Amino acid sequence: MEQLEQELKERGVLRVGDLVPMGYPKSYLSELEKREKAIKQARGVYMHPDADIPSHYSLALACQKIPGGVVCLLSALSFHEIGTQNPHEVWMAIDRKAKMPKIDYPPIRIVRFSGPALEEGVETTDGPFSMRVYSPAKTVADCFKYRNKFGLDVAVEALREGWRMRRFKIAELDRYARICRVEKFITPYLEAIL
Repeated sequence: MEQLEQELKERGVLRVGDLVPMGYPKSYLSELEKREKAIKQARGVYMHPDADIPSHYSLALACQKIPGGVVCLLSALSFHEIGTQNPHEVWMAIDRKAKMPKIDYPPIRIVRFSGPALEEGVETTDGPFSMRVYSPAKTVADCFKYRNKFGLDVAVEALREGWRMRRFKIAELDRYARICRVEKFITPYLEAIL
């Protein structure tokens, strides 16, 4: 039990599903909660009481609950501090064929990607709250692809602010625009800001 508490302290967050591969019974996290050595954050997700809560904790929690998912679109813009978007739900990309996750917290908005659109441009953050999030250039290309979901103005703002803040290079953006099949659509907006 003490070894698991130490593991939880080092990682910050553990899921019940993490215990079996580590060699612990699934009930150990709830036992730690009873002893006030763990705090239940959501169903099956526990955090150490002394863990530093990062500014993007809801994103990290969503990544813990959807291990194959990637933070995308408005949530990725917020993570990279591009533009003014601050979504109330976590936007996550999952495989087109993946089972729809059932999550009560945090609120999740699922978008289905496939092939290179899902696999390319993924960055992994380090630390106890590791996350998979799309790079700034990939996020801007995705915003143009999904402009009908939240408006063209959001995509244009992401392009303008991302470029102004030097968060990506033109070659990167071109590559992801080709992958997302928005190269012809994004070009006039890119030419206007250059």
